Amino acid sequence: MDRVSAFDEPLKKTLGPATAKVMAEHLGLHTVGDLLHHYPRRYAERGELTPLSELPLDEHVTVVAQVADARVLKFNQGRGQRLEVTITDGSGRLQLVFFGKGIHKPHKELLPGSRAMFAGKVTMFNRKLQLAHPAYEPLGAASAEDAVDAFANQLIPIYPACKQLESWKISKAVDAVLPRAQEAVDPLPPSLREGRGLATLQEALQAVHRPRTKADIAGARGRLKWDEAFVLQVVLARRRYADTQLPAVARKPVAGGLLDAFDAELPFTLTEGQRKVTAEIFTDLATEHPMHRLLQGEVGSGKTLVALRAMLTVVDAGGQAAMLAPTEVLAQQHHRSVTEMMGELAEGGMLGGSEQGTKVVLLTGSMGAAARRQALLDLVTGEAGIVIGTHALIEDKVQFHDLGLVVVDEQHRFGVEQRDALRSKGKQPPHLLVMTATPIPRTVAMTVFGDLETSVLDQLPAGRSPIASHVVPARDKPHFLARTWERVREEVEKGHQAYVVCPRIGDGEDETGKKSASPEDEAEKRPPLAVLEIAEQIASGPLKGLRVEVLHGRMQPDDKDGVMRRFAAGEVDVLVATTVIEVGVNVPNATAMVIMDADRFGVSQLHQLRGRVGRGSAPGLCLLVSEMPEGSPARARLNAVAATLDGFELSRIDLEQRREGDVLGQAQSGVRSSLRMLAVIDDEEIIAEAREEAVATVSADPGLENHPELRTALNALVDTEREQFLEKG
Repeated sequence: MDRVSAFDEPLKKTLGPATAKVMAEHLGLHTVGDLLHHYPRRYAERGELTPLSELPLDEHVTVVAQVADARVLKFNQGRGQRLEVTITDGSGRLQLVFFGKGIHKPHKELLPGSRAMFAGKVTMFNRKLQLAHPAYEPLGAASAEDAVDAFANQLIPIYPACKQLESWKISKAVDAVLPRAQEAVDPLPPSLREGRGLATLQEALQAVHRPRTKADIAGARGRLKWDEAFVLQVVLARRRYADTQLPAVARKPVAGGLLDAFDAELPFTLTEGQRKVTAEIFTDLATEHPMHRLLQGEVGSGKTLVALRAMLTVVDAGGQAAMLAPTEVLAQQHHRSVTEMMGELAEGGMLGGSEQGTKVVLLTGSMGAAARRQALLDLVTGEAGIVIGTHALIEDKVQFHDLGLVVVDEQHRFGVEQRDALRSKGKQPPHLLVMTATPIPRTVAMTVFGDLETSVLDQLPAGRSPIASHVVPARDKPHFLARTWERVREEVEKGHQAYVVCPRIGDGEDETGKKSASPEDEAEKRPPLAVLEIAEQIASGPLKGLRVEVLHGRMQPDDKDGVMRRFAAGEVDVLVATTVIEVGVNVPNATAMVIMDADRFGVSQLHQLRGRVGRGSAPGLCLLVSEMPEGSPARARLNAVAATLDGFELSRIDLEQRREGDVLGQAQSGVRSSLRMLAVIDDEEIIAEAREEAVATVSADPGLENHPELRTALNALVDTEREQFLEKG
């Protein structure tokens, strides 16, 4: 059998169909390779032998003792049975208990007078210490001391398991396939492995599953982290290299064009950060291979302005620019703010429009047929220099006259495929600018967005106000919640407006099968608070007399747009909404935000939401309402959000609390990059070094002709059937 196919062999050949089926359905493991890469989560130590007289409660212990007696008892009117075994070691006595079908084997083996080693967790039942279903190893009469030592001090791998398949059964399955580890194809070039003193892949797989010492575990984990980091960085380095080989039309600024006319009308000066980032973007646009740049900036740092100036430069140079937004609300918001910023320059060819202006069109999935036809016509003729839209822009029917720049907003909602689909609309590959307001730590940017160069806007424009954030413990201190609504009323009386955000809509349709985010408390058992219910409660209760309206994703697009327009015009005092307002919504007069059930949102999401207030000259206020008890992880998360406005710090906290897999999975759809060993935050050094090694490897050998093993590993990582859907905000 050749080396590659050993790892591709289906598990049912080795383990039998029943076990293989459970592994496939519940753990996503299909092949020998999948199982060998299903690493232990941790290792239990059976530990030093403990005398029965000194057993600590709630700890895993190993004891050597003699069986004093064993008896089977019936319960539940004879339908159930349990085996109780009493053991003694001379210092004390302990009861073991086995239930159901699990009693047959120990009943045969644990006979009075026999000796065995027992390992398990000490629990209390009827005020007596006991071990329930302990692991045990019978000892022969002449059992040598070293057998006891070997059993007691062994490191027991604990695998990520499921109800249908316990860790020890997975461990047995691993035993069955572990000999195949010798056939592993090692993706690391020998020079890299030897230069860094890393174990071979075969040695690492053996040691991670069956370590003899803690040093074995550390060595194996270090090596396997390198595998993941290096292979992923090679994927990204090859993508960057391929992009540099593509031709693109250089789009250089034109004196006296749209951009100059736009800049002349700007009522403020650009921040130092905006100028620096703009220079990086303009340099890229002027080259003859496509720009691939990630623009990350704090909420409200002026990314849209930077992107608009890049779009105007491209229009000046004879091209068109498209901006892709994840939701209709956001696409409409961008369209509104871009046309407002451009004024008559956005009315090219229209009565009263500027002579050097261009048309700015909106394209979304729910537009009327006539408006859509006109928008498509404006794009194909080149009449529209700028188009703003949702995933509707990606559809086959959409044709451009000369697409020169694609701007993707909120990149974490789009996979690589969606970017590529829109880029394929150009005669030559257009330039690409990706924007996100979710700050990304450096290592994550290198891992998730490693195919993009990065620009950071970390300066807020002059005139932006600070935002005060406070946690409102609604259950512990109900009067704090009453005060929350008073504060909202006070802001409205000062002439300002407020948002109230809820986790769900509440019309009965959106509740099916949704699980709560973190079952930490009784509070978690009730359904999350809903827009429609809360709007009704506050409009007839604490905020009676104020103009309260709702906004959520299931409303008709025109209704959504109408609500946003009324809110922006100051005709609505309080907007009760779902997270549709999370990104891009800009109403400078809104100064207060109340987030209900704030513990149901992620850290980055709370930070995004909070960025909707304090956008004008008046200070912002964000109140995080939660019923979670003091000291719970959820409250700790909210306290972290309230304590800092630094998005980079918060994104770090957020990542430490979640597995990175989902971050990578969303951004790199099409790459099976569920990192099993690599922790993006903790392994900063490995990622940075792996990136350097990957760049050197790909520069010297772009086709990896001299690295067949590495090519094999890449093929396993990059899924050929790339996901073709778009996660719709």
